[in-house]
Amino acid sequence: MRNYSPLDKLLMSVDTGVRTVFGQPVLTERPNPAEEIAEAELSESERELAGRLMRINHAGEVSAQGLYQGQALTARLPKVREEMERAAQEENDHLDWCERRAKEMGAHVSYLSPLWYGGSLAIGALAGIAGDKWSLGFVAETEHQVVRHLDEHLEKLPEHDNKTRAILEQMKEDEAHHATTALHAGGAELPAPVKTLMGLTSKIMTKTAYWL
Repeated sequence: MRNYSPLDKLLMSVDTGVRTVFGQPVLTERPNPAEEIAEAELSESERELAGRLMRINHAGEVSAQGLYQGQALTARLPKVREEMERAAQEENDHLDWCERRAKEMGAHVSYLSPLWYGGSLAIGALAGIAGDKWSLGFVAETEHQVVRHLDEHLEKLPEHDNKTRAILEQMKEDEAHHATTALHAGGAELPAPVKTLMGLTSKIMTKTAYWL
């Protein structure tokens, strides 16, 4: 197995960031959950709502990639990077699914994607510096909050929009698994004030991404 230098890791992180924000991320072998589902007849307002919700979810996945890449730069234990590698790859799937669905609904992805990525990259790096248990705990809490957001979006979606619903359901399952993986890898429970601050930050992002 090749040992990468700090410069190698930095360049790989830059490549991932460019792919995440401007290009095509590297996907896993999994198919799009909505691929085999027939498109429902949606009104203009329903299409607009679904498109905006998927833009929010895409922004969240951009942030998740930034978080994982920041941690990869500063994590102390190789095991931590290995545990999170598959999760990061699955987040790329989510990126692709959300972008495709948003565009199918006539929406664009967030214009602020570079900001979401850069901010999360810095947060992930700081969490890694704080220690692997806190870094993993941050991932777990992030994923738990994402699951709650997905539940809210599933409630807001038109009941007959089965394509969008299938994507969100698979994302919800993946995010819950990522949280469990992070905790089993040694993640620590975060202090309540940190969780509150994370929740407030998430609300700012979701409300902004809804429009931009």
